Amino acid sequence: MLIVFGRPTSAGHKPGILIYNMPPLEIIYQDKHMVAINKPHGLLVHRSQIASDASEFALQLLRDQLNRRVFPAHRLDRKTGGVLLFALSKDVEKLMQQQFADNRVDKKYLAIVRGYTEDTGEIDYPLRKENGRSQEALTRYKTVARAELNVPLGAHPTSRYSLVEANPATGRMHQLRKHFSHIFHPIIGDRTHGCNKQNKLFTERWELDTMLLHASQLSFQHPVTKAQIDIEAPLQAEYLRMIGVLGWGDEEMPSHRTTVVES
Repeated sequence: MLIVFGRPTSAGHKPGILIYNMPPLEIIYQDKHMVAINKPHGLLVHRSQIASDASEFALQLLRDQLNRRVFPAHRLDRKTGGVLLFALSKDVEKLMQQQFADNRVDKKYLAIVRGYTEDTGEIDYPLRKENGRSQEALTRYKTVARAELNVPLGAHPTSRYSLVEANPATGRMHQLRKHFSHIFHPIIGDRTHGCNKQNKLFTERWELDTMLLHASQLSFQHPVTKAQIDIEAPLQAEYLRMIGVLGWGDEEMPSHRTTVVES
């Protein structure tokens, strides 16, 4: 995909701004009302004043790729990859945003965290908004795989990690990042809420440049057709590389599919 900004030159290009050649976004679901992509790690959903360094955004890229307006139904952090849903009209956008607000969308994430997590767990820990107001927040998780590497760190002769599937029952800002930090199992690559020593280890030893949090699945009732929709996003290259570093194989990885069940 060729993306240019500015005033056209006689050659048809535009001066003063870099020309980016970004591959098309991976579309994992599409119908007349909605489209979902497998958002790359590091890509912002839309323009933001707090990320002035960014020049590419999922909303604009998808709009240009489809040659039509799109409307984000929800948000993902910049460093989080995976299922990102867009509406193709304002009416559907409002309907889907209401479903998210009412916690009627089932969301699953895959996260690689420090240490060995319990087989299953529930994190019921209120989180504060920017205005200081406390909000209830609930996350359920199960451990998919564990790994122990012969890599000393600090006082520990080895390094332990877990792959967890997390299901946030509420949708608070940075909920999973804050919740796993709260139980002392921070997500690898999370600079704000994570472990600096672990992040430095992964950066220096394995050149990790993202956060190991992936939005793996969305399940909801279609706002127009009322069909049951289950959308899954495959893991991306950098995440799969870390899966290999930690010694996990295909048998540990959940399947990836998109299903539509007519009601």
